[in-house]
Amino acid sequence: MSESIEVIRAPQVVYVYEAPVRLWHWVNALAILVLGVTGYFIGSPLPSLPGEASHSFLMGYLRFAHFAAGYVLAIGFLGRIYWAIVGNHHAHQLFVLPFWNLQWWKEVIWEARWYGFLEKIPKKYVGHNPLAQLAMFTLFTLGITFMICTGFALYAEGAQQGSWADHVFGWVIPLFGQSQDVHTWHHFGMWVIVIFVILHVYAAIREDIMSRQSMVSTMVSGYRMFKDDRPD
Repeated sequence: MSESIEVIRAPQVVYVYEAPVRLWHWVNALAILVLGVTGYFIGSPLPSLPGEASHSFLMGYLRFAHFAAGYVLAIGFLGRIYWAIVGNHHAHQLFVLPFWNLQWWKEVIWEARWYGFLEKIPKKYVGHNPLAQLAMFTLFTLGITFMICTGFALYAEGAQQGSWADHVFGWVIPLFGQSQDVHTWHHFGMWVIVIFVILHVYAAIREDIMSRQSMVSTMVSGYRMFKDDRPD
């Protein structure tokens, strides 16, 4: 009596994110966390502190942590731009959109339908899917650039005229009109980044479960694993 033999196919594994990209991702995540927490308290400081005022330097420590994390974010971003030039194909997806590619825009719409639970079967992408690429470029790449420019413009006020920050970013405050306007827009940008991070984490975990391809572990190991044998 013959028995049926079940053939188990090994999952497809593709190397996607190189070590510098993965390192930058997690360092950047930590910097954004520190910037978000300290930035909130800088914008909405505590009404009072216990004990003698001369014994407390809480806001000073918060500002120092904010400035330090800002430097880490900016220097890391410059390094990420460099790696987008010298790294593999997936390294520059964060900075380049195939804007004039009609098929790419159709894929963006399809992915939006997938995220909206209007499509039943997900598509496979080795790197970022088109909707994720659009979101990363618009909300993260442009958003981080905006936050760096406005943040160091405000930092230049404390560093005063003649500092490197004043030379590089001194044009930002006059462009907005006044310092308080830059504070307001910088604070607003923080909430945009916070909302983006929440959606980014949700989407990564959701895709890891529903799309049958690794997401979270890919940014740890660099390898994307496709967990079924459906065609691309």
